[in-house]
This record gives sequence, structure tokens and C-alpha cells, in this order.
Amino acid sequence: MNAVRIWDLPTRLFHWALVACVIGSFGTGWTGGNAMVWHGRLGYAVASLLLFRLVWGLIGGRWSRFASFWPTPARLRRYLRGQARPEDVAGHNPLGAFSVLAMLAALMAQVGTGLFSDDEIGFSGPLSGTVSGAVVKAASRYHKGWGEPLLIALIVLHLLAITVYALRGNNLVRPMLSGDKHLPSGESVRPAADGFGRRLTALIVLALAAALVWWVVSSAPPPAMSF
Repeated sequence: MNAVRIWDLPTRLFHWALVACVIGSFGTGWTGGNAMVWHGRLGYAVASLLLFRLVWGLIGGRWSRFASFWPTPARLRRYLRGQARPEDVAGHNPLGAFSVLAMLAALMAQVGTGLFSDDEIGFSGPLSGTVSGAVVKAASRYHKGWGEPLLIALIVLHLLAITVYALRGNNLVRPMLSGDKHLPSGESVRPAADGFGRRLTALIVLALAAALVWWVVSSAPPPAMSF
């Protein structure tokens, strides 16, 4: 077995930072009250991380790029027939790719609607003052309604899949910690670039993403008072 660098350090840090922020977002949202201040801050952090991941999915390490694991019909067909090529499963396999993409989409929807939502108690999204009341109500219904259970369902499905693979002897968590995946010596898989230059690029991308989120949030007009 050969150890091959699959997940670069920026991707791994993104993954675990996103896990921590999402857990914190659920906790503060369910707690309510003064915790909603941190709920908003964590939402901005998730937005920054998602923006980073979108860019990193285009310029990041080989196996972090969307093109490397996009579940095309050909890849999915080979995988389901048990004829997957090494490059089909080096990163996310086609079924895992569906799960990852669905979760990213659900997170973007949850964060996006949170920016426009208003709980009419103690929290108003920073962009709620830029749209009509009807849009705010629709965003709030999604954010507090079926958007949350949808995201929870996707997370549970993701965890169940990880558990099933672990029971079959394929530990998916270890590579996301170390970055390396052990592959049969006969398989030729090009490792992901993970040097200093790549990591510095990721840091710049993250900083720009955070700056963009901060600018959007800070430049938005205050929400209108309703009486």
C-alpha cells in the first residue's frame, strides 16, 4: 500500500472548521436569546468558508477540485458496476460526491436565507432591510422551517455513509485528518499539491472570502422597524 496525498491541508482545515461552525450554529440557534448574536457570527463564518470552498473547488489540490469528483454518468456507471477506476474513488466516490454537493448546496441555502430572515424577536438578518417583507417571510420560513431538517437529514446520511464504509474497512475520516490515503501499490494516482505556495494561496482566498462577507454585512442598511 502506498500513502498518497489526497486532501491538501486547506481542504482539511476547511472541513473541520465547517463542522465546528455548523455544530455551533445549530446550538446557538436552538438556544436563542443572547446566543443569537453568536448564531449570526457563526453564519458569517460558514458563508466565508463556503465562498472559499467554491473557489478552492476550482483552483485547489487535484482531488479537492469539483472536476475530479463530479458524479458524471460515466463515473457513476463504472462505480455501480464495480468497474471504478482509481481516479474515480481516490477522492470522493460518485455516491459520496452527491452527498457532498447536496450538503454544500443545503448549507448555502441555509446561510443565504439566514441573511434575509427575521425571527421578529431578537434577530434580523443583515440583508433583511434590502428586500420586501414577502421575501423576508419566505426566507424566514425556509431558514427556520424545512431548511433546517433538510440539512440535518443530509448530515445524518453523511455520517451513516462514513459508518458503513468504516465497517467495510474503508476509514474515510483518517485521510481527512492526515491528508493521505493508502492505495494499492499497483494503482497510479497523482497526489494533490500541498506545498507552502498552495497553502499561502488558500489563506489569501479565505481572507478575501471573509472580507467580502464582512463588506456585504457591514454595508447593508439596517432592517426597517415594524410596528
